[in-house]
Amino acid sequence: MAEVRYYDIRCVRGEITQVDIDNGVIESAGTSFFDKAVIRVLGAKGWGILTRDHVDIDSKRELNSLVESAARLAAVTEDRLDLADAPRGSLPAPSLEEDPRDVDLEEKTRLLAGIEGAARVSGVVNTRARYTEGIDSVRFLDSSGNEYSYEAVRSGFSVLAIASRNGVMQMGSERDHIITGFNLRDKQDLGQKAGRVAVSLLDAKLAKGGTRRAVLDPELAGVFTHEAVGHASEGDLVREGASVLGGRIGERIGCAGLVIVDDPSLHEFGFIPVDAEGVAVRRTEIIRDGILASYLHNRETLAAVGNGIPGHARSEHGAPPIVRMSNTFIENGDAAYDEILSECRDGILLIGSRGGQVDPGRGVFQFNAEYGYLVEGGETTDMVRDVSLSGEILSTLHNIALIGNDRKMSPGYCGKGGQSVPVSDGAPHLLLESATIGGRGE
Repeated sequence: MAEVRYYDIRCVRGEITQVDIDNGVIESAGTSFFDKAVIRVLGAKGWGILTRDHVDIDSKRELNSLVESAARLAAVTEDRLDLADAPRGSLPAPSLEEDPRDVDLEEKTRLLAGIEGAARVSGVVNTRARYTEGIDSVRFLDSSGNEYSYEAVRSGFSVLAIASRNGVMQMGSERDHIITGFNLRDKQDLGQKAGRVAVSLLDAKLAKGGTRRAVLDPELAGVFTHEAVGHASEGDLVREGASVLGGRIGERIGCAGLVIVDDPSLHEFGFIPVDAEGVAVRRTEIIRDGILASYLHNRETLAAVGNGIPGHARSEHGAPPIVRMSNTFIENGDAAYDEILSECRDGILLIGSRGGQVDPGRGVFQFNAEYGYLVEGGETTDMVRDVSLSGEILSTLHNIALIGNDRKMSPGYCGKGGQSVPVSDGAPHLLLESATIGGRGE
């Protein structure tokens, strides 16, 4: 048998329930089941990786056969890699307030239809809603005798409304995902909010571009934290030379008092009791008081790069683990929201996110806000639309003038390397000096 320095196997069995409603019509509603396993063997140099369906993890004969097959793949690798030592242990999952498996599909569909219908306010011409529920039963073991198992239950929904008038179309959207059970009850207010925002944007002014003070709401500030800072701190990007944060440990890269954290142990949507390599998870401060303090790592990137702790390996069902974020956020400061608006004086308040793009290697980003408000004399005035924030990651971190005390987390999914995993990101309100605002107004 080829040399085996280490092996592990991760099996995930479970089910995914999804309901889609478009303009009052139920397009799909059903549950699918999966049973997948990933076997990794570290040979004399690199990894041999197999993916399989329906593996009996308790069968020593089957396990030995899989390890032997993966070892033969590892034997042909050319680049030597090593694994850092890592702490072991897992955390208990949060208790369920209501198990979604106790609610039948008909009831889930009825409740989602209520949310979608609530978004159909006057002026809205198109609505869509989706409910997604995932039940994962995970088992892991490795050649060092480490073994764990846990169950993860996640559910959530999104609702979208499109308003139209005189050829102008605008969109409002809301979403809510949790790890503590079932969350479709009493959520019609979020549907109504999506509809009201879409209609309000029909009368909003076009934002003017330029450089000015900007207040970021917790959602947009959280997206900036995740996309611009979180990805740039991932150890695999640092190792590949694809991060503007590479080689900057110990440098001041942001304002005094700025603390940016990734914490898989936090009971938010990105919570994991143990990472996908069987490593214990804990809070990692990426930036501490404005100084770059740590990268996010799995065992492989920690051995190659250093400067951090492992516990940030994650994987989608049937895929090998890679370095990923979990719950990524800016820690609270001490500024009240009214103080931030007052200090802004004349500028713009940016609310929500409609995506954007970031290049962690060049250190630049551009994000589209869902909408905004002009700030005049320290108070919000006219609503504006088609507004964006762009700039350089490092200069933006230095330009944070005030950090609020009202942090809020937003749930979602993050894609990387062809894999999607649940995450959350957040921040309090932030005041930026010299923010580059994009708009289409005159």
